[in-house]
Amino acid sequence: MASPLLTRARDRAADWWSGAWRWVLLASGAGLAVYFILERGIGDSVIAAIALAVLVVGASLTRNVSMAIPLTMTPLLFVTSRVGIGAGELSVSDVALAAAFGAALLLGERPYSVPLRRLLLLNLVYQFTTLFTVIVNPYAQNTIEWFHAWLLVSGALVVGWSLGRAGFGRAALLLMIASAGVLALGVYGQALVQYAQGDFAAVYPQWPIPMQKNTAGCLLAFAALIVYVRPDWMRWSPGWARPLFWALVAAVAMTQSRQALIGLIVAVVVISLRRGGRRSAIALLAVIPGIWLVVTMVIDQIESQNEFNSFFTRLDWMREVYALWKLSPVFGHGLRYWYVHPWATFQPPQAELEVAASAGIVGLAGFLIMWVGILVVLWRVDPRFGALAFAVVLSRLVQGQFDLFWVAAQVSIPFVIAGICLGAHVLESRRSHVGADDAVQPVPAPGESSDAWPSMEEDRPVGDARRAD
Repeated sequence: MASPLLTRARDRAADWWSGAWRWVLLASGAGLAVYFILERGIGDSVIAAIALAVLVVGASLTRNVSMAIPLTMTPLLFVTSRVGIGAGELSVSDVALAAAFGAALLLGERPYSVPLRRLLLLNLVYQFTTLFTVIVNPYAQNTIEWFHAWLLVSGALVVGWSLGRAGFGRAALLLMIASAGVLALGVYGQALVQYAQGDFAAVYPQWPIPMQKNTAGCLLAFAALIVYVRPDWMRWSPGWARPLFWALVAAVAMTQSRQALIGLIVAVVVISLRRGGRRSAIALLAVIPGIWLVVTMVIDQIESQNEFNSFFTRLDWMREVYALWKLSPVFGHGLRYWYVHPWATFQPPQAELEVAASAGIVGLAGFLIMWVGILVVLWRVDPRFGALAFAVVLSRLVQGQFDLFWVAAQVSIPFVIAGICLGAHVLESRRSHVGADDAVQPVPAPGESSDAWPSMEEDRPVGDARRAD
């Protein structure tokens, strides 16, 4: 028995390697070349080399697979380290999203579905309202962040849509789960080291890359939501999903990221109530320990009366931001003003306060219109596809009520997931229409070439996208 199994495994490995060795060699060469060219220090150079090597491989595969770049960039969306190129605040996640967006814009399928167009329009409303602060406060970071915010929402939606519409939605979501799984292993490893020393404080993972606890917690929470919702078109067995969900939740708890836990709990409760049934009742009971943990951590910080802990520090920051907003209430002080003005030394720790101080009442109105509209649009999508999209976007909005909001990975990943769901929805609708047409497609007469019959894809009206919605 053992010999045939080993022979078969060896043959499969040989077949795989015969096709993969070129890409491994190409990636290694590109990585080494970038590393030696950058010469900017070990940390930045290694990360930038890996990111650009993956981009080179994706670009090489694009000739055969049009969505190769967006797909290969998906795991890099979780990497928040700086790439070490230029003087700006450019992260690996930003570079990966920009590269994926360029490929999706050029090679992705159109027309966009009605829900996607509505989401892009809602983001355009926000971009228009924040354009006033860019004009009133002319400095470079303000203009750069205006484009950056657009990329994090609209760019991420287009990337996700293109992946889902091309049939790579399941693969992209699995890559996200795998990336979060690696991050969870880093959290577990760091926790074991800390707990062995009697230190039960929040875990800041140091592997595979150093990451702040709130960033790690939010990213793990997004992956946990994917596993929890587990849409049927992912074709994933509950036997794998359940233990992985609890493993990711445990990793989130170890980071002690309160906003990640609250966002995860709110999203799970909403999805459970929408689904109904026994499974949802069990899920609602399961969130009780999470609520207890969050409440306990907050009470401990209040009772400590330590004015420098995160609770009291946030209260002081909110008072300062409110006082700052009153100095320029209509158009604000500009996006990313805390990088420019010496009297502002921190990013506001709450979404609406950040937007109000940055873009004033005008920008805040656009922000609220955008988010309320996005949630309404996603709620109305078929729950088989819209439930996951709604859950991750809602989770991010809840997270932003308790900490920094406009942070690259935390904003872009939910919208990539939402775009994937919308693209997968249209893909399945198109397949069902094509299958129905095949059932009544006339058969050529004997001796008549099938080429004489018109192609269904060529004759398919643009209205298919509307029917899919």
